Amino acid sequence: MTTHMRRIGLIGNDLGSSLSPAIHEAEASALGLTGFSYEAIDLAGIPEPNLGQVLATAITDGFTGFNVTHPHKQAIIPFLDAVAPDAAALGAVNTVVVENGRTVGHNTDRTGFLAGLRRSLPEGTGHHTVVLFGAGGAGSAVASALLDHGVVRLRIIDTDQGRREDLRRLLVRSLPDRSDRTIDVAGTDMAEAWVGEAQGVVNATPIGMEHIPGTPFDVSWLTASHWVADVIYRPVVTELLAAAEVLGSPVVKGTAMLIEQAADTFLLVTGLSPERGRMREQLAGLLVSVRP
Repeated sequence: MTTHMRRIGLIGNDLGSSLSPAIHEAEASALGLTGFSYEAIDLAGIPEPNLGQVLATAITDGFTGFNVTHPHKQAIIPFLDAVAPDAAALGAVNTVVVENGRTVGHNTDRTGFLAGLRRSLPEGTGHHTVVLFGAGGAGSAVASALLDHGVVRLRIIDTDQGRREDLRRLLVRSLPDRSDRTIDVAGTDMAEAWVGEAQGVVNATPIGMEHIPGTPFDVSWLTASHWVADVIYRPVVTELLAAAEVLGSPVVKGTAMLIEQAADTFLLVTGLSPERGRMREQLAGLLVSVRP
């Protein structure tokens, strides 16, 4: 048994259905880690929360690390003492480690999405051109992961012009050799044409979550030749993924990213390497138990 107090908080909005606490606590127990807890810090209903005060209060209360989720992955950065290079390059943080009283931001969404993508898609699946919906905190990590996966033409749709242009600049700076890559950004007016030209489509917006039903675009634009990914994991099969499955398209569920980023986060906040297969089994059991 390893005894050391580790109290992890999940900062976000509408966290009632999150499975992260159960996943992290089960893995801690399996590793013999006592004194571990993972608790929701739900900021829903607070229009403009003071994230600096949220962090300070939580640390005073004994929290030793945090996960950060929608919609605070970008907004939390100014309140951190330091940001790891990977997170700084993306302009988004989803994990905060408290080290000697200092807060250090990291991003495990990028590695988590990339690992989930590679694990889920059939070998040889085309990925020359991919359309990504959403340029926010999750979108920046997913965009970087797609480039790491070898996407040559990445097209990003977001309703906020400033946000999508900011993400494009971040991505262009991150590419050591930009000669063979193209990153385009646009509003929803280009969505139908771009989806029609793509091999893959990814949703990194909150549209499709249990409390935000719907799809980020008209699913009639999809064909069986597309593969489709969603970062949302509640519901596991979003309306977007359901439409893709009807067509027989390969899909990448948000649960794939969830486990991979959770494992990367667990290592950061505990210093212990988790067993990913066991975490997948734990998630599968949870999904059965919470199924309507």
